[in-house]
Parts: sequence; structure tokens; C-alpha cells
Amino acid sequence: MYQDDALIPTFSRAGEATTARYTRMPDRSMLPETAYRIVRDETMLDGNARLNLATFVGTWMDESADRLYADAFDKNMIDKDEYPATAAIEEYCWRILADLWHAPDLTDVIGTSTIGSSEACMLGGLALKRRWQQARRAAGKPAEKPNLIMSSAVQVCWEKFCNYFDVEMRLVPTTEEHPLMDGTGLEDVVDENTIGVVVLMGVTYTGAYEPVMKVQAKLDEIQEKTGLDVPIHVDGASGAMVAPFLQPELEWDFRVPRVQSINTSGHKYGLVYPGVGWIVWRNTAALPEELIFRVSYLGGSMPTFALNFSRPGAQVLLQYYRFLRLGRSGYASIQQASQDVARYLSHGVGTIDAFELLTDGSDIPVFAWRLTPGHTDKWTLYHLSERLRIKGWLVPAYPLSGDLEGQTVMRIVCRDGLSRDLAEDLLRDIREETEFLDSLDAPMPHAGLAPAFHH
Repeated sequence: MYQDDALIPTFSRAGEATTARYTRMPDRSMLPETAYRIVRDETMLDGNARLNLATFVGTWMDESADRLYADAFDKNMIDKDEYPATAAIEEYCWRILADLWHAPDLTDVIGTSTIGSSEACMLGGLALKRRWQQARRAAGKPAEKPNLIMSSAVQVCWEKFCNYFDVEMRLVPTTEEHPLMDGTGLEDVVDENTIGVVVLMGVTYTGAYEPVMKVQAKLDEIQEKTGLDVPIHVDGASGAMVAPFLQPELEWDFRVPRVQSINTSGHKYGLVYPGVGWIVWRNTAALPEELIFRVSYLGGSMPTFALNFSRPGAQVLLQYYRFLRLGRSGYASIQQASQDVARYLSHGVGTIDAFELLTDGSDIPVFAWRLTPGHTDKWTLYHLSERLRIKGWLVPAYPLSGDLEGQTVMRIVCRDGLSRDLAEDLLRDIREETEFLDSLDAPMPHAGLAPAFHH
């Protein structure tokens, strides 16, 4: 006898009454409500995004943004002929960033959106490589062994770039004396095959800014002695959307003559949902013409430069929405509120005898700490991370890089959506769990959680 599937009790329907872990396509269709419930239920054990203090990625936007997002789900960013208005809005966004980052001539600037700051980094590195190759070949010199210099604290995307595009990765190790790349030792790694130096505006491990001006000063010294003119790419995945509002006097952007390109994440402190990054070049000469593809739209020509092809256009519209909705004052207010929370939390953590602060959130709203040397041999920060996870907080513990890789730290990323009330709850839980661990009579019987995701 035929029975309408919709009349069958919810959890007795096909799909619900069997395993939800499909590794092959089911033979029969099911009701959309059933498919929705299966997928929804499968993700119920995911962490609470608002309590994920490991990620820099935005986890909250307002209802108007959510409505705009739903309106634009079907827009393909690469199809500029079909969606010319969206393509124009993409250009509005990178021109806004060029202005924010003090490009010297706003009529001679170029940029693009990307799927995230990792793709933007690769485009920046590729432009550096191609410019170096062009100069070498024009001078009749070999161009087969490029190298790129950066701190050992770089994000993994730079390792990928060097691997994928056959560039030697030259690392300046972080040390106790020089926890940030400040130009020290550059003379030992720069040579005629150096395509550029990457400087981090917001080190992933600690949230601190690397001093762009000091790196430039060292490169100026090297040029005076060797004649080598080495450009800078600023990886501002986080800091490029914080410094203009919280530290406007800090010179790190195109005000620094050697800075040829800057990337950032729209979905980090750009305050957009995951899926958008940006890169802007100082001028059109900084991006080799041979890397640019031109497509027609509205009877005109639009430059495009990307590694991805089809990708969502909705996040680009969301970025423009944020720029319009917030303006400079709104961004400054949100970033200041996040930094206030970071400073509150770092002060509280710093008052606990077990901990020693490495940073306090004074640069981007991120801070890190380590165990006070000699405090205990019964537990580690991995155990504290595990205890906090039981209460719903994702606070990563992980080793540092370079000569500091023997040190384990914990880090908290304060983003829009981490309120003062939540911060007070978190600080209370950190204190309670630290007191519990300090009360142990014997060492913890296991090593605790493995190093957690922190990029």
C-alpha cells in the first residue's frame, strides 16, 4: 500500500532509520527535511564557533549581512561578464584598501579579491618572482634559483608557495633575543637571487607586529653595500585590517617605499564570513603585465589575476557591505572593543602565578602566554587546553618556531563577538582549571591534547 513519506514519523523515515554516515550515494531520494536533519544532526558535535578562540576567522555578522549573503549565494566571482556589477564592487573594495593603506597614486594601483589570504600571499609571491626573473633575464643573468626570505614564524601558506612555485625558502629563525624578524641577520641571507622579504603584520603565534621600518632600514644598508634592491611584501592577513584603525601612526604600509604589495584576510579582521582575501600592489608596475588576464564587461576591460577559477561572489559583496555599514569609525570601534577584551584577558592571565605573558594584545587583539619556568612538573599547557575544551572553549597550545620551538605557548584570538561577559566567563574558567591542575599530587597520567590548530 502506498504511503506518503511525509506522513511517516520523523525518525522512522528512510534515511533517519538507517545510518547517516553515507560513503556512497543512496539509491533512493529522501524528503528535503530528512536530508536537512541528517546533515544538521551530523554537525551537532562541531564546536561552538563563538567559543573557538583558536581561529582568526570571523564567526559573526549582523542580520542584514546574513540577508545579503542569502541573496548572493548564486553569484560566481569569476564570471565577470554575467555579474558585472559584482565585478565592479570587487574593484571598489580593493581601491578602498589601497586608500586605507596609503597607496601613493590611487590612479595607478591594482588589486584583486581571492578566496583567502593564503591565495593572496601566493599571488604576491608570484609577482615578486616574475619581476625578479624579468630583471635577471633583461640583464643577461640566470633566473633559475630564486629565494624568498621570511621569519620562521610565517604561516604555512608561505611554505606552500615556495614548494609549489620552486622558490628556495630562507628562514630567519626567531630567538629569545629576537622573537620577531627585525632585520637582524638579513645580510647573511640576502643575495642576488632574493626576490623579496616577507614581513608579518601580526605573527600567527603571538599576534605581534614585525617592524616593517626596521626591515627596510636593514635592506637599505644592504643595498648601499651590494647594490641589491630587495622589495618587501607585507603579509597583513590580520594586522592590515587592524593597524589602520588602532595604530594609524605606525608606518608599515605603502608609506614604506620598499613595500610593493600587501595582502589581508577579509574574513579575519575584515569582519566577513569565511571565503575572501585581498591583495593590493603599490602600482601597476609592481604586478607584471604577463600575469594579468583581461576580461570584458559593460563594454570595458577588467583585469583579473587569480589561482582559483569559480568561487563565490557573495563574500565580496559582504566586504563592501561592511565597508559601507561601518566606515572608518565603525571599524575603529569594533577593533578597539576586541583589543579591550584582549587586554582585559591578558592582564587577568598575567596575574596568575603559573603564567608568563609573551604578548598582551597591544598589536592585534591576540595574546599568548607560557608556563612560568619551574612552576610545575605535573602538567603542561596541553592539559590546560584539554580542560578548557571540556567546558566548550577552544584555546590552542602549540610549540613556537625557530630556536624557540622547545617552548609551548597558549594563545587567545579576540574577535568581534567575544563580549566582555564571555571574556569574564573564560577568565574564570582559566583560573579554576589552573587551580585544579596545580592541586594535583602527581603528574597527569597522559600528555594531554596534541598541538592544536592555530593558523
